[in-house]
Amino acid sequence: MDYDVNFWNKWTNENEAIINDELSRFIHDLVLSLHVQKVLEVGCNVGNNLKHFPENFDVHGIDLNAYSLEKAREKYPSFKFTDGSILDIPLRDSEVDFVFTRSVLNYVPQKDMKNTIDELWRVTSKYIMNIEIYGEDGKEIQSTNQDNSWYRNMKKWWSEFDVKIISHVDMHEEIDPCKTRFTLIKKIK
Repeated sequence: MDYDVNFWNKWTNENEAIINDELSRFIHDLVLSLHVQKVLEVGCNVGNNLKHFPENFDVHGIDLNAYSLEKAREKYPSFKFTDGSILDIPLRDSEVDFVFTRSVLNYVPQKDMKNTIDELWRVTSKYIMNIEIYGEDGKEIQSTNQDNSWYRNMKKWWSEFDVKIISHVDMHEEIDPCKTRFTLIKKIK
């Protein structure tokens, strides 16, 4: 998977202070309602989606960007942030109860999606949540940023796994103005 460090460092600087309080609260409340103990955000950047978790909660984040992870560690010193790729998540099988992505899978090339989905499946014991820009799966999102991103239909991707699809709905724009779709699945053992 190609990774443009300069693009993501610039993205970190531009978005560090932009915290979507509603979305962060939504994620926290969802985790509490599911009674899970250990959470992982893949592609966590500076950890803005983790803002509402208390210090004593077992929270993990991985990202490829060392610069953003340094900032995440400063903001949330009690959480565990690790350098890692979504293609090879540095955790054991079923190590977390809940793993999630937000607008991360939109940047994974189609050729890497199967491995990516396998990794998300591998590291969780219970739930996976994806909040991704929805559209015709694999079609490139036209952008002025030159960031190579693609629409994702996560219900389609999870249909090949032994899962219960709990939710697959558009996020309300007051929670996430990026016009994303919320997909929550429960892993069947």
